[in-house]
Amino acid sequence: MNDTDAQKPFWETKTLAEMNPQEWEALCDGCGLCCLVRFEDEDTLDVIPTRVHCKLFDTDTCACSNYAQRKKHVPDCIKLTPKNIEALQWMPLSCGYRRLNEGKPLPRWHHLITGDRETVHRAGVSIRGQTISELALGEPEEALDFAAWDLNEDRSDWPDDIDAPLRD
Repeated sequence: MNDTDAQKPFWETKTLAEMNPQEWEALCDGCGLCCLVRFEDEDTLDVIPTRVHCKLFDTDTCACSNYAQRKKHVPDCIKLTPKNIEALQWMPLSCGYRRLNEGKPLPRWHHLITGDRETVHRAGVSIRGQTISELALGEPEEALDFAAWDLNEDRSDWPDDIDAPLRD
């Protein structure tokens, strides 16, 4: 590492595999998009996002309510690692993990850039206040009634007007 690299933030100098656990966890922007129920179309293999969130998702914090034991309560929860991130093409296009893996910068609203975990919400990127719990459904397939193709959009550059202040 040279002097120039020492002045740069860790996400600009390290690969995902080189990050320590604290750095890895800090990459999560708190948007909640990865906590949505999704379906895969058997014919097209398209991933269909819904506005239905995991039963452990805390809608106020946009985080898992039992992160340490999530696999115990939600066995199909996928733990992101440097080894599997590339294969997870359903991850949001704005996701910090995905963007860094693809050689792209973090979005300008990311808390590591702004120093404020609320900017993801003020920018309108997070799902805060836009979803229902899977516990509210009678059958898991009912989540398809809440299909939300717009959630596949790349939200990295939100808001559209780059000079506009982030929403309050």
